[in-house]
Amino acid sequence: MAIVEVKVPQLSESVAEATLLQWKKKVGDPVAADEILIEIETDKVVLEVPAPAAGVLSELLVADGGTVVSDQLIARIDTDGKVAAAPATAPAAAPAPSAAVAAQAKDMSAVAMPAAAKLIADHNLAPGSVTGTGRDGRVTKGDVLAAVASGAAKPAAAPVTIPTGAPTKVLPQVTAPVVAPDLANRPEQRVPMSRLRARIAERLLQSQATNAILTTFNEVNMAPVMEMRKKFQEKFEKEHGVKLGFMSFFVKAAVHALKKFPILNASVDGNDIVYHGYFDIGIAVGSPRGLVVPILRNADQMSFADIEKKIAEFGQKAKDGKLGIEEMTGGTFSISNGGVFGSMLSTPIINPPQSAILGVHATKDRPVVENGQIVIRPINYLAMSYDHRIIDGREAVLGLVAMKEALEDPARLLFNI
Repeated sequence: MAIVEVKVPQLSESVAEATLLQWKKKVGDPVAADEILIEIETDKVVLEVPAPAAGVLSELLVADGGTVVSDQLIARIDTDGKVAAAPATAPAAAPAPSAAVAAQAKDMSAVAMPAAAKLIADHNLAPGSVTGTGRDGRVTKGDVLAAVASGAAKPAAAPVTIPTGAPTKVLPQVTAPVVAPDLANRPEQRVPMSRLRARIAERLLQSQATNAILTTFNEVNMAPVMEMRKKFQEKFEKEHGVKLGFMSFFVKAAVHALKKFPILNASVDGNDIVYHGYFDIGIAVGSPRGLVVPILRNADQMSFADIEKKIAEFGQKAKDGKLGIEEMTGGTFSISNGGVFGSMLSTPIINPPQSAILGVHATKDRPVVENGQIVIRPINYLAMSYDHRIIDGREAVLGLVAMKEALEDPARLLFNI
């Protein structure tokens, strides 16, 4: 019998551990070489683990949801096609439950899923009073919630405690009825944060706790950009195979301003200010697993077509969960486009260790005054949040004005003026 080991891929130095999501195969299933066995989620990306060889999955060493580290052995494949006599799964390491939960869940451990057993203990339900609909009749979390909502589950008998030295005669015990919350027509679900979501939360709190965040606003007449885009859209798409969007204009305008005011492209390192001689622009992209910020490297050297192609690639990779760690590492300035979701105005949070971020919003026709006359123009409200520790109001305001001027006269981007 030839056994091939399946191990966790090498994680980056900044990632200490990861979480197994869900096995796509079970013990005894045949697997093909390079077939994806499971996905591993880090706080940055989701990695796929392919089968290193064809055969039969003979052993799973870590269950769904388990925590793993680089190069950890998680499964074995029998290349001769024989299933090894080994436990189907090994439970992932988890914190020991409290004594109360452990005692109540003990009788249910054989038939209830862990989350369901905890709910049974939390609601003080009698073992066996919840009917399981899961695999092999196991009680699921949904079964418990449904039983509580319908009142079908029975409360467990209250334990009798006899104080030390007390008479052996036990007085009758009166059990107060368990009042379950009325969840009729009000379903709820509790799920743990993914590593990516937890990391996003951590970084946003870190940003607000460590940066002196201030936001400056301005409005931009997008008519010139819209006219240029309309004029060249067809030829651009035919020439480059990608549509000419608005984000390439915002990226170019941002780089234009960062060159004029380098402090906007800097970062804080202890008591030092680090001025970056390059322009790596982070583009906030929504994904099914949360917000990610892939980086446009050397954006100052990219053409409009290069930017549009890269943003389209990032969007597809984010949707498929295929963004790599290297694609989201670094960055000197970020752009968040809430306008695609209809946002009118917001105050974006800085992506540390960067010192500034541009928020772009929906372009809407609005009345404005030009030469003493009220006219209708397509207006976009720009918001730039910055770290007031190193960026003064002057540089922040003038930097945003430089972006506004570049967008209202796109020819400036061609001649860098």
